[in-house]
Amino acid sequence: MTDSPEPSTLIIEAGRSELHYWRDLWNYRELFTILAWRDVSVQYKQTFIGVAWAVLRPALTMAIFTVIFGRIAKVPTEGNVPYPLLVMAGMLPWFLISTIVSNGANSLVTNSNLISKVYFPRLIVPVASALVAVVDFAINLVLLFAMMAWFGFLPDWHLLLMPAFVVMGLLAALGPTLIMAALNVNYRDFRFVIPFAVQFGLYVSPVGFSSAIVPEKWRLLYALNPVVAVVDGFRWSLLGGRTHFGADTFLTGSAVIALFLWFGIKLFRGTERSFADLV
Repeated sequence: MTDSPEPSTLIIEAGRSELHYWRDLWNYRELFTILAWRDVSVQYKQTFIGVAWAVLRPALTMAIFTVIFGRIAKVPTEGNVPYPLLVMAGMLPWFLISTIVSNGANSLVTNSNLISKVYFPRLIVPVASALVAVVDFAINLVLLFAMMAWFGFLPDWHLLLMPAFVVMGLLAALGPTLIMAALNVNYRDFRFVIPFAVQFGLYVSPVGFSSAIVPEKWRLLYALNPVVAVVDGFRWSLLGGRTHFGADTFLTGSAVIALFLWFGIKLFRGTERSFADLV
């Protein structure tokens, strides 16, 4: 007579998902790909103008800024950089950041059916929603290069640093995105604050003007806006160092971005357990 196998034991350990949370992010990478690809497909599938919308939005905004600020208000450009090119070079990183924040802030509520049914690291949802902004950014970058060729501004070695500022922009967007996504789940009326905050950020960031016009005594305070370092750095790298970009702006912006990112992850992780009950 053979011995019967010992019965298996199921051990439920409190906090196990917390212990392996960051490893689970990698294990659920296929879910990240699926959600990101779904968001991109929804953005461009069955649309009237499709990819053209990604170009029209910054192009029309640039035209409005050029007429109102460049022609009417006579806001100065910087050096020999044409004003439309100055604005467009600031518009791209701004739209990258603002689109990530706008989409990511509502992503948890939008995916409520998925969040309430199965376990996975919820951090995947707002991060995956950022891919739409990255695709839009890549499309607009082609338009910007065409504008540079039109105005005779050929890039130089500074262009090699542009990817670093794109990554910096992604990190600058991720912190506020996680904060707003967590708050939007707990307080649904917070969704009305998000468009206002994004619109306000456009006018306090150096998109329609150069940071060089900010008085020297206010520049450190102005650099506390993390978008300033991203826009100035991106513009500086793309236009061959012909625009203002100081080391103090870069260091201050990097510190603020790191602070927002740390606080965003901390707040998001602290409230994540309640998402399934609230969405």
